[in-house]
Order: sequence, then C-alpha cells, then structure tokens
Amino acid sequence: MRDSDWSKEKFDIDLEFGKDGESKFKKIFSDGNKIEVKTERDIWAKTKNIVIEVEYRGNPSGISTTEADYWVHQLSIKGEVIGSFIIPVDFLKDRIMNLIGKNEVRVVMGGDGKQSKLVLLPLDKIFV
Repeated sequence: MRDSDWSKEKFDIDLEFGKDGESKFKKIFSDGNKIEVKTERDIWAKTKNIVIEVEYRGNPSGISTTEADYWVHQLSIKGEVIGSFIIPVDFLKDRIMNLIGKNEVRVVMGGDGKQSKLVLLPLDKIFV
C-alpha cells in the first residue's frame, strides 16, 4: 500500500477527529468557562521549566486559589509570545501535586522579596 492510499483510507477518521478537537477547543471559550492567563518570560527557554505560584506570604495563591476552569500558559522570548498551551485547572493541580509527591519538581521561594512559594514545573512533565 502506498502512503497516498493509506491517507485516503484514513481521511474520514482523521477529519472526524479534527472536527471533534475543534469543537472541544471552541467549547473552552464559549461555554462561560473562566480562563487564567500567565506569561512566562525568557528564562523558561534555558531552564525548560515554567513557574506556578502556589502561595504568597504563607497564604494560598495562584493555582491554589484560581477560580478559572482553564489555565493558559504563554511562553515568550524577548517580549514576544511564541506559543501557548491550555490545560484544565483541575488537571494541572493534580499533576503538580503528583509531581511534588514523587519529588519530581522543585518548590522554591521567589518573586518580590522571595515571598511567593513557586513550583518549578518542567515542560516535559506537564502532560506525561
């Protein structure tokens, strides 16, 4: 079987899968869902981590207190957003707690006056 034949046979399945994905994406923005947007500056490109705040001055904050349904994390270099990902907040919270439990992320103090507790979340561990 040639590649072009395989593509023709699978087109209807791929098309349906694509339409389903588009529908789910549209639903995120049209069903009254709340979105929280964070932008990661340049250092992520070197460290391969994003930063998620969980506390400020000893009180829950950031991901711990958001009322958003979806978390949008933008990646920027020199002030230019070069990509983003959208993740359900509940999934992200569970993922962070799981990785903390397995000691696969670093938790550090940072921000202004080092008063924020931050999770350094490796990009390659967010989804898998």
